[in-house]
Amino acid sequence: MRFIADLHIHSKYSRATSPDMDVGHIAEWAKLKGITVVGTGDFTHPLWFEELRSKLKETDGGLYEYNGVKFILTAEVSNMYTKKGKGRRIHTILLAPDFACAEKINKKLGYYGNITSDGRPIFGFDVKDIVKICLDASKESLIIPAHAWTPWFSIFGSNSGFDSVKECFEEESGNIYALETGLSSDPSMNWRLSALDRYNLVSNSDAHSPSKLGREANVFDTELGYNAIICAIKNKNKSKFLYTIEFFPEEGKYHFDGHRNCNVVLAPKESRLCNSRCPKCGRPLTIGVMNRVEELADRPEGYRPQEAIPFKSLVPLIEIIAEVKQKGVQSKTVCDEYKKAIGYFGNEFNLLLDADEETLHQRLGEDISDAIMRVRNGELKIEPGYDGTAG
Repeated sequence: MRFIADLHIHSKYSRATSPDMDVGHIAEWAKLKGITVVGTGDFTHPLWFEELRSKLKETDGGLYEYNGVKFILTAEVSNMYTKKGKGRRIHTILLAPDFACAEKINKKLGYYGNITSDGRPIFGFDVKDIVKICLDASKESLIIPAHAWTPWFSIFGSNSGFDSVKECFEEESGNIYALETGLSSDPSMNWRLSALDRYNLVSNSDAHSPSKLGREANVFDTELGYNAIICAIKNKNKSKFLYTIEFFPEEGKYHFDGHRNCNVVLAPKESRLCNSRCPKCGRPLTIGVMNRVEELADRPEGYRPQEAIPFKSLVPLIEIIAEVKQKGVQSKTVCDEYKKAIGYFGNEFNLLLDADEETLHQRLGEDISDAIMRVRNGELKIEPGYDGTAG
């Protein structure tokens, strides 16, 4: 069965997250987007854990269900610690096969830190130990380094990370099977590192509000079950894991280098010419994802490993409509047009991925249909994001 899964989101219990990130709204927007399986996010938070357990119904495949949408138990945790004389801030996504496993993880994490203050809890121990905790709870758990290149909170981040999976996870590195590319990188950037060939590259929305669901996602062709999804990820099976849906990485908040306070944005070559310091104020630049990829890469741009799982780059429909109408994404004009389009095509991914050009033109008119086709063909002009500013 072909389906789309978004495995990394947050609940209303995470900081800077919409109060609408509850089970009902998540399920509603998953349907609008065309997402069959969505991560719960934040199962480490006690209140969210109880809400999930009270509202979700277990299915035969080891997934959970609410209002026709399948859920998989996921969480994100932050490990902040010092190693080899440098401060580290590493985020990981945890996937658990059932509530019993999630409860064991929560109980153990509760010994080491406060899991009630935020949906994404912070711990002071080495990130490799999160792998041990999860696998002790169940061998079917999966741990994925989150948004692997983000400068401040990731495995390869310029300000807080490492140069390799082995350096980060040490003896537990063999239990890492996948990496999340994040919004500021795409698979083609990661393909430039031969050391990453063994890992599957997954993509998720990291949504903090329901409308952001599916801005990145994964397309599977498996049975609808926890083990089937985990095996497709672990085995990097191209017949089971079909492709990922990606942001154009230039849109991400940390694609290029820069200094937001001075409105300075620089490509890696440009920032090296000024010794990675802001040419206006002299302070250090925030080194972005592209620069960090080039620092670690041992392959040229455009290299594609033979076993690589493909990807498709999209722009969310509501952003396409807003650009065409020259209105804000929250404006009534844009929202009404979005609802009308979903009414025609059933869900957003049907429209963006599968609808033919003639049908798009008939249903949506020339301007919007032409814009969708330009996105499909990669005919875009994007000002790269930098230092927390979206592209």
